[in-house]
Amino acid sequence: MMPEYDLAVATPFNATSFNAYVLEGSAPALPETKRLYNKLRSVGIKPVFLTGRTEDQRAITITNLRRQGISGWMNLLLKQPGFKGSAVTYKSGERQKLQDAGYIIVGNIGDQWSDILGAPEGARTFKLPDPMYYIG
Repeated sequence: MMPEYDLAVATPFNATSFNAYVLEGSAPALPETKRLYNKLRSVGIKPVFLTGRTEDQRAITITNLRRQGISGWMNLLLKQPGFKGSAVTYKSGERQKLQDAGYIIVGNIGDQWSDILGAPEGARTFKLPDPMYYIG
């Protein structure tokens, strides 16, 4: 939802700087993504956010989403402490848990290939452009 890569313009990705940016809670929502989110909610879809952010960033992530007018999601899934696998392993594993719990994944949107690769992908997948960094 948020263009977090704006901080990294013309600089290499730096996890320390990125985490400091996350903790500011000031990432703006992408207007078209927010519009899609609101449309999905209006037709009864209950969105789940699955992010590579860590559990200790839950409160500020929720605050940031609400500041941007994003609310009403079903769940916010964050990486648990100690997880050592790849982004694909983490995200596909979390999607599998959702499916095993009876959820139907109607769509999957992400700016990284690791957001949408690995089963279960969902009925539709959408890769947003991100020219700033790559997560494998």
